[in-house]
Amino acid sequence: MLKLHDELIAELSNLLTTQNYNPVVVANHRLYARAFLDYLAECDMQVETVTPAQVDQYFAYAIRDFEAQYGRPPCARWQMLPRTSINKLLRLAQGKWPPEPEMTEPETAYRQAICCEYEAWLRDERGLASATIAALMWEARNFLRWRFERGGAASLGTLSIVEVDLYMDMRAPGLRRKSLADVAERLRSVVRYLHRTGRIPTDLTPHIIGPMLYAYEDVPSTLDKSQIAAVLATTKKDGSPRGMRDFAVLQLLATYGLREGEICRLRLEDVNWRGESLRIRHTKTNAYSYMPLLAPVGEALLDYLRHGRPQVEGREIFIRSCAPYIAMTNLYGMIRGRLAAAGVEPPGKRGAHVFRHARAVELLRASVPQKIIGDVLGHRSIESTNAYLKLATDDLRAVALDVPGSEMLS
Repeated sequence: MLKLHDELIAELSNLLTTQNYNPVVVANHRLYARAFLDYLAECDMQVETVTPAQVDQYFAYAIRDFEAQYGRPPCARWQMLPRTSINKLLRLAQGKWPPEPEMTEPETAYRQAICCEYEAWLRDERGLASATIAALMWEARNFLRWRFERGGAASLGTLSIVEVDLYMDMRAPGLRRKSLADVAERLRSVVRYLHRTGRIPTDLTPHIIGPMLYAYEDVPSTLDKSQIAAVLATTKKDGSPRGMRDFAVLQLLATYGLREGEICRLRLEDVNWRGESLRIRHTKTNAYSYMPLLAPVGEALLDYLRHGRPQVEGREIFIRSCAPYIAMTNLYGMIRGRLAAAGVEPPGKRGAHVFRHARAVELLRASVPQKIIGDVLGHRSIESTNAYLKLATDDLRAVALDVPGSEMLS
């Protein structure tokens, strides 16, 4: 067993090293993994069969040992690195960690089967984007769990609109009308599928009604030119690898108004340096469009690729700035931090879309036709572009007509 443990430790060390972890971090992971393996040996447990409950037992033991040694309990974050080390170790030993929960109850297995079939239908028959599928699946799991807890698996066959309304009432607290309307839309998809597969005898989807929404009732968050310039200038001062990466990302956002996923999925081969063009795959339509590679963007990308990007095999351009060096999947935290560093506080949301909205306003003010704006932003229809018209409120005020008789009121 000791030899097997040594081999696991060596394999863990090699894995972390190939992922470009700092040698000190690798040493810490080895230390925590060794302590856990020693505990398993003392308890005569096999690492190949360790369960999540046994890992929790180990941490309870480690906390008692810490208190005995230092006379105080550890802080709340004390378990984070050891637990990460143990998770990586067990992933090597068992192939998959954490393991799938055992479905001891037939109803749990039935609910899981419905979810698997529904997910396959969304992906294979409807061809939806992965982000859309994830949102629909969350609602499906939540609804089925709620329904089964109230009446069991057989209660699907007697589902009524009254019970659907109860579910909507349960979901409503804390949600805005737009979010609750999204819940209703996702629930309709789930109920429609359950009816198609014969699990619900009556099609209840026409009766699942969300709150009334009015076209363009909310004005999205956006930035003006001075705010964008401030964010870019502040970020450019950061000459670290992370700063170079963030500056290149912000240049792409400010110049083209790309979506978050379009930037995260941008690959090395998407940049045509000789042809001075940029290939964008739009996340919602999976269609490609080509943008001119403008000088500020090209310079920022080149600076990052030469001096800031980690040496990895992945083809995605933008890589995490700390190990494991994998492609970025989210820009929200970075954008929020860069906005704060520049002292920019837009009202409302602070993600990638504030730059997208700003780009739309800029194009509108330049009298660019809506069809071209939609093509630049990767919209499927002109209705999607219409939502940005309300952003140019200053322009609308400039062309406002005087109300007849208003001069008599002044």
